[in-house]
Amino acid sequence: MDDIMFTSSSERLVREFKASMQSKFEMSDLGQMKYFLGVEVSQGDQGVFICQRKYTNELLDKFGMVDSNPVRNPIVPRTKLSIEGDGVPVDETQYKQLIGNLLFLTATRPDIMFVVCLLSRYMAKPTRLHMMSAKRVLRYIKGIAEFGIQYHRKGQGRLIGYTDNDFARDKDDRKSTGGYVFFLAGGAISWASKKQPVVTLSTIEAEFVAVASCAAHCIWLKRVLEQMGWGESVAGATTVFCDNNFTIKLSKNPVLHGWSKHIDVQFHFLKDLVKDGVVELVYCGTKVQIADIMTKELGLEVFEQLRTQLGVMKNEKAVGVAGV
Repeated sequence: MDDIMFTSSSERLVREFKASMQSKFEMSDLGQMKYFLGVEVSQGDQGVFICQRKYTNELLDKFGMVDSNPVRNPIVPRTKLSIEGDGVPVDETQYKQLIGNLLFLTATRPDIMFVVCLLSRYMAKPTRLHMMSAKRVLRYIKGIAEFGIQYHRKGQGRLIGYTDNDFARDKDDRKSTGGYVFFLAGGAISWASKKQPVVTLSTIEAEFVAVASCAAHCIWLKRVLEQMGWGESVAGATTVFCDNNFTIKLSKNPVLHGWSKHIDVQFHFLKDLVKDGVVELVYCGTKVQIADIMTKELGLEVFEQLRTQLGVMKNEKAVGVAGV
């Protein structure tokens, strides 16, 4: 599909919405959106670029990190946080404010989604180690405050997803962390990193729960995009990449479900989705599993590589897109 950024149906939907709003409220049409709720939007012939540069700089100033030294990754590899931390308590209000501000920043920065969601687990009783880890995220975004997501007009026209998990990573309750990311037009459009609601007994089961959660979100995305006139992008089965072959087999072969009877039945709807052709699970190697950035701490080289694959970059790299 040559032009996927603006279809005739989506343009019509926008025109109808504006006409409806203007008929009920006194308002003016200011043209293409450039700034909305802290998100800067730059639109050009080649695509759309979104970022939160101004919000990032305000955040650094708010927490006194303007003069801090930048770092290249938001969390040190092999960092293991827990409820206890180093035991020295810190101001809960300040910590909650910092995490809340960082959560808002994840609207255009999927590269910090994992660490921010990880740190949000400790808002009830934060310690000095948690605060230090949160401030490292500020030091990370300081070095690349101008980064955002680039969507290309002639980018990938099909909705695709990646899903992954980190088995029993939480030291406090041994629940796994699952994550997914969906792509359209060459950039990430939806992503999540979340502790799983059940304790799983194997990597296969943890992966299965993660894939089921991803598939549920996939169905929601497909319905939204269809309403927006992007039906061609979500027609047929949506490809979801998973790096565990046994999980893919488990979704197709009901005989294997005997391995995982203790998992809540809500996750077994994945089998029906695969059977009905709504979702197609495809194996991908661990080295090309983009959703890894949503579930675990990564080495610097791998982190920067996956960050680029998410579509997170500087605006100046997007040829033909006007500067913000």
